Amino acid sequence: MINKIKKNTGYLLLENGKIYDSFSKVSGVKDVLLKDGVITKIEKNIDKKSNYHIVDCKDKVITNGFIDLHVHFREPGFEFKETIYSGSNAAFMGGYTRVCTMPNTSPVIDTPELIKCISELSKNTPIYIYPIGAISKEQKGIELSEVGEMVDAGAVAISDDGLPVKNSQLMRYALEYTKKFDIPVINHAEDCCLVNEGLVHEGLMSLKLGLTGNPDISESTMIYRDLSIAEYVDGKLHIPHVSTKKSLEVISYFKDRGVNVTVEVTPHHLCFTDEKIKFYDTNAKVAPPIRSKKNRDALIDGVKNGIIDCIATDHAPHSVVDKEKDFKNASCGMIGLESAFGLVNKILSSSMDFKKIINLFTLNPSKVVNINPNTIEVGKQAEINILDLNAIWKFSEEDIVSKSKNTPVVGEELKGKVVMTMNKGYVSNL
Repeated sequence: MINKIKKNTGYLLLENGKIYDSFSKVSGVKDVLLKDGVITKIEKNIDKKSNYHIVDCKDKVITNGFIDLHVHFREPGFEFKETIYSGSNAAFMGGYTRVCTMPNTSPVIDTPELIKCISELSKNTPIYIYPIGAISKEQKGIELSEVGEMVDAGAVAISDDGLPVKNSQLMRYALEYTKKFDIPVINHAEDCCLVNEGLVHEGLMSLKLGLTGNPDISESTMIYRDLSIAEYVDGKLHIPHVSTKKSLEVISYFKDRGVNVTVEVTPHHLCFTDEKIKFYDTNAKVAPPIRSKKNRDALIDGVKNGIIDCIATDHAPHSVVDKEKDFKNASCGMIGLESAFGLVNKILSSSMDFKKIINLFTLNPSKVVNINPNTIEVGKQAEINILDLNAIWKFSEEDIVSKSKNTPVVGEELKGKVVMTMNKGYVSNL
């Protein structure tokens, strides 16, 4: 699969595509001509030449590359699960051109030197990588990390991802201090005492399976605390992988009060219910857990009405050893970069305009961390996706570029496919 990513040299003509640029709002059916990865013409009916490689984009959309605010590339420390290189290729094949990497590696990304290390490792990949630094040193929840120095080194947010900040005073300090840098604090929204070793959503399915339940209030109570602090100090909070109806009710209340908060949802929380774990499939074990249909339907409504701002995959690779255990001891997390668009488009395309769906992957996440990608304009380096919005296809292991294969999406029928991606002079599927 990696050989499907190559350098884009010479002339490439994208013919008869429907252009939609989320950022400039440029639209219309036109041709796009590239030379060595740079856009040289955007016109109707560009004259063809013998040395042009022509891509037929009829009935397809030419749009911006995707942005993911929440991925785990595992390097340093867990390269057997994923590396910057393998994760970047997985992202690129899924249409992503810019991603934000979480800091729960070994060592934890909590210093400017480690931020610079991630940035350096990303230079020769087909995507741009933005490191997120830890809120607390070593993610211990005791003392703030070197936030200012990490921001100077390139950090775009801070998070103790996977480990909620239990100390409310530390959360206050984080939200107050980051105001100086206009970056969000991202807190894993779970009250650990209420989770109480819960493995799956607390409800009828947990009862049927005999597994300890994780109640929806474990998330909503932590979100209420965080938003109360954010309102008090006028801080900037981003809520990751929201999963419950109660959480959305809390978020809506604080958004109406003018609190500076943004929200992401994962494809798997948006598209699946806890029926996914009825056969004890550990690939569907995630934190927070996939919840009931009532909660899933509330998430879909939350996307439609704008309470939820964007899609983020929470791409979390794990080895076979991590996942082939009993449900209690298996690791939490699933990969999601290669299947994200097809899953989300399948759920939303019948009730949302395609432009709004694309915005969930492009414009909306860019606003959260102030990322400014290349727009589709003459003279700009191409940062482009070609999408077939109506393609019906079955996701298989052959579609996975990640080093890990832990996903319950294998075998699922998806709607909407990333046909080709261009970025940094690279192109996929040419």
